[in-house]
Amino acid sequence: MKLKNYILVCIALILSINGFAQQGKQKRADTLFNKFSFVKAAKVYRELIQNNYNRDYATRQLADCYALLRDPRNASRYYKSVVKQDNVPVEYYYKYAQSLRGMKKYDDSRQWLQTFKDSGGVINSNDFSKDLNFITSVFNSKQQYFLDKVRFNSKYSDFGAFEKDGQVYFASARDEGVAVKRVYGWNEQPFLDIYVAQAGTRRNVNHTAKLKGDVNSIYHDGPVVITKDGQTMYFSRNNYKDQVEEKDSKGLTNMKIFRAKLRDSLWTDVEDLSINSADFSTQHPALNNDDTKLYFASDRPGGYGGSDIYVVDINADGTLGEPENVGPVINTDQADGFPFINNEGTLFFSSGGHVGLGLLDIFATIKGEDDQADEVVDVINLGVPINSNKDDFSFSMNPNGITGYFASNRVGGRGDDDIYAYHRKPVLHVEGVVSDAINSKPIPNSVIQLINSKGEKVAYMTTDKNGFYQINIDRNQDYKIIASQKKYIDDYRTFTSKHLQTELTSITANLLLNPVPDVIKLAELNTIYFDFNKHNIRPDAALELDKIVDLMLNVYPEMVIRIESHTDSRGLLSYNDKLSIDRANSTYEYLISKGVKPERITEHQGFGERRLTNGCEDGQNCEEKDHQLNRRTQFIVIKME
Repeated sequence: MKLKNYILVCIALILSINGFAQQGKQKRADTLFNKFSFVKAAKVYRELIQNNYNRDYATRQLADCYALLRDPRNASRYYKSVVKQDNVPVEYYYKYAQSLRGMKKYDDSRQWLQTFKDSGGVINSNDFSKDLNFITSVFNSKQQYFLDKVRFNSKYSDFGAFEKDGQVYFASARDEGVAVKRVYGWNEQPFLDIYVAQAGTRRNVNHTAKLKGDVNSIYHDGPVVITKDGQTMYFSRNNYKDQVEEKDSKGLTNMKIFRAKLRDSLWTDVEDLSINSADFSTQHPALNNDDTKLYFASDRPGGYGGSDIYVVDINADGTLGEPENVGPVINTDQADGFPFINNEGTLFFSSGGHVGLGLLDIFATIKGEDDQADEVVDVINLGVPINSNKDDFSFSMNPNGITGYFASNRVGGRGDDDIYAYHRKPVLHVEGVVSDAINSKPIPNSVIQLINSKGEKVAYMTTDKNGFYQINIDRNQDYKIIASQKKYIDDYRTFTSKHLQTELTSITANLLLNPVPDVIKLAELNTIYFDFNKHNIRPDAALELDKIVDLMLNVYPEMVIRIESHTDSRGLLSYNDKLSIDRANSTYEYLISKGVKPERITEHQGFGERRLTNGCEDGQNCEEKDHQLNRRTQFIVIKME
């Protein structure tokens, strides 16, 4: 009995020691997780799962580790187990959906998003589940971007490529050739530095290509942007001063944007900017076309969630104004960052909150028309191959508008994040205005048909209120464009998109429609106007009458018209009747004096104030411009040929 009791006590003691050991291991894993050392934390959580210690918790934490390491394959593997747990927090349904999205399992992702919603979760208004056709439309849209090889990627993280004067500046975690390597705990890679390579180089880039000067530090540095004159650089860097990292109240070292000057071929005079703080991150600098505005990403208080994109004015003396959030059309409650402004003023950025193909996708902004021409009204996903089911970010475009760079951790790269080059074939379109051949007025609601060289109809649309149309077309093709309107004779143009420069984005094909014969009344013959209480032909009216003379003598030699003249409501009815007849006579006499035969004008009548075009009747308080509309002569086509 004593031996048995001894054995039981030993077993209990071993179990107790093992329990304490596992408890300590979990504490260590949580400490690593809270310090953002996700690679090391994941290793310990896997050991806890193998030892079946607090398995549900460890599995959730391990899945989160992989999600934060941007590894959707392993994240989805463990989230799949997590969502089967009893009383699992509902946000894990959303996390599982996002990881499936990163695996291109879009249907499964939507199902788990619905589960998240049904369980009380709130789905972002920008969430891709709102547009069930999004994936299809992106993959089937016409490809504009084509990938080119970049030969200087490393096995570590490379991103943020920015080309200036034939040199490519980029951030990289490569630290090859250095005896002592400093490692970033989050992903167990060396800290980022800024490197410079010749654009188009076919050689690898080692530590000797690090940017010269004072920009690179012992912590994270990059990416960068450089002013048009090449003398000022803005760059991201860890909050670092006097060889020491400065931390916030949570013990985290945030990012800041610094500014440096080029002195004797070295980047120096590094300056901390007023928009920075130790309490939040400020990073990913970008400049507008004239270097008067600085765009950046920040998780500062007051945003929409995650990180947002902001803009701040750069004053003439180099000081900065107050940052402004660029607003909810661009920013979401997820991560939004890596802004870039091209020469046309379009903002490109990366987001995890807008409708996308993967984790982070690259988007471009769309501005409005007319009174909204300076406002961003929507964003558009750049589609494949720029975007993938993984992270796609740090987009830049060279001044030519055709080439540029972005970064991605998609499958098939050399390392973690890789830099990709692209060349762009802009969408080509044919556009034009459909107008009346008589008076050049635009014709709205005209039917436009685009016909290819095989005689097949490839597009169909109607013109807008200004007679305008625009249709995307393929390059290296022959086309015919046809315009139709029920009151007019069809017109067509042939054109080609062959042998065009890549930069060309538009072909103009205007069309003129002639009215069909024997139309009873046409508004195509422009109305002419008279001064108050006058019947003489004004200079502007003479110009319009000359157009009618040309039309009748040179275009439609058989056309017959009738003249109708009117007054406004002011004055006696009998007086206005006489005044309108005087106006009709003046018009008739002008046309006859220019060579129009009298028999081609069947009547020239006056109707006084009996046919007002608006509500400016006797006793109504109307402005002069409204009365003017009633003092007129109109032309009615009786016969065309």
